[in-house]
Amino acid sequence: MHWKFNGNIVTEENTPEGAIGFVYKITHIPTGKTYIGKKSLKQVRRLKPLKGKVRKRVVRKASDWETYYSSNEWIKEEIKAGRVGDFEREIIQFCFSKKSLTYWEVWWQFKMEVLSNPNSLNENILGKFFRKDIY
Repeated sequence: MHWKFNGNIVTEENTPEGAIGFVYKITHIPTGKTYIGKKSLKQVRRLKPLKGKVRKRVVRKASDWETYYSSNEWIKEEIKAGRVGDFEREIIQFCFSKKSLTYWEVWWQFKMEVLSNPNSLNENILGKFFRKDIY
């Protein structure tokens, strides 16, 4: 299963230059339920300094975005059960800074009304606004 953007399959080679991540929508095809989230293209780890040095080391590498499905527990269980073909992964928007990535994820979640929409799998926005609290 591939990521698609504007109907085209996305690979590492054709991601926009300078993009650090993207906002995505995953659709469960049998039910039509959707999930809106974000994913970084790169992973940054800070390691302790080498012996005799003071500054921390920074290691940058590609994230697991090509095989990533979601942080949603229900989706992860479905994928683990082998139902990968039941999902469609779509990139809504590429982002070029960490702040814009978070902003646009929240913007799309509010635009799609994920907390009030019964066809949404999102349970919260930013860990601050929860579906259970708006009813």
